[in-house]
Amino acid sequence: MAALDSLLSGLARERATGALRLGRNGTIYLSGGRVTYMECAQAPGVERLFAARGRMSESALRALQADGGRARLLQEGPVTLAELQYAVLGVVQDAAFFLLPVTGVRPKFRPGEEHWLGGQWFFDVPELVRESARRREQLAGIWPSADVDTQPVRPIPRLPGHGVTLSQVQWEVVVRADQKATPLELARQLGRSGYSVLLAVRKLAAAGLLVPPDPVRPAQPRRHPDDGEALPKRVPSPVAVPAGDGRTGTAAGPVPTGDPTDLTLLRRLKKALEEMP
Repeated sequence: MAALDSLLSGLARERATGALRLGRNGTIYLSGGRVTYMECAQAPGVERLFAARGRMSESALRALQADGGRARLLQEGPVTLAELQYAVLGVVQDAAFFLLPVTGVRPKFRPGEEHWLGGQWFFDVPELVRESARRREQLAGIWPSADVDTQPVRPIPRLPGHGVTLSQVQWEVVVRADQKATPLELARQLGRSGYSVLLAVRKLAAAGLLVPPDPVRPAQPRRHPDDGEALPKRVPSPVAVPAGDGRTGTAAGPVPTGDPTDLTLLRRLKKALEEMP
């Protein structure tokens, strides 16, 4: 089975238009070989972002989706064109980050199918692949263990010093953390992109502001049917913690094209906000 990025590159070369469905993982919409939108089960979509931020209820958005789509949303909803552009930019980059590494699924392409927001903004496949790789490298540079990505966020009860400086997203994560919600669950509650919350959580971990994740329990020892002796299961070694703030260099993200307004400026602004300390 071909890797998803290779499959997308092939659809881009063929200038395909339609929806690439990845089972329950999500859907990638293309027009003329360029991505117009991505839906991902792991990260909030535009609908969830606006609902969580109090812009519109999800039921109201579904009603607009069924009757009029993007045009009616801008005419009747309390959402500006710039807000919609920024939200789509974040959602597509977010979904690409989570979907491109997906394996073990059999994609199905449906020619001609479009997302309800329509083909208004376009993202080149190679740029999305490069941006996703940059994000994975950035996360690893801040905190090398992915354990904090999937376990409940648990801030430490007392500060290690006299004070700390938190970004807006980090503060929201700390305030909302209930010792049970994972980073991606918090992203849905906060109306934030999944990647921005993962970034905030890893920075909190690097600063020593989170309770260490629970160790992965080793599997029960296997017993040989003849001698009855336990065969120990190999336990992975602990991951070393990087010194310093762990920041990495920046690189250009995906360049959305085909829109009459300057989405590139929105992309740069979004990246700068994510990387604020």
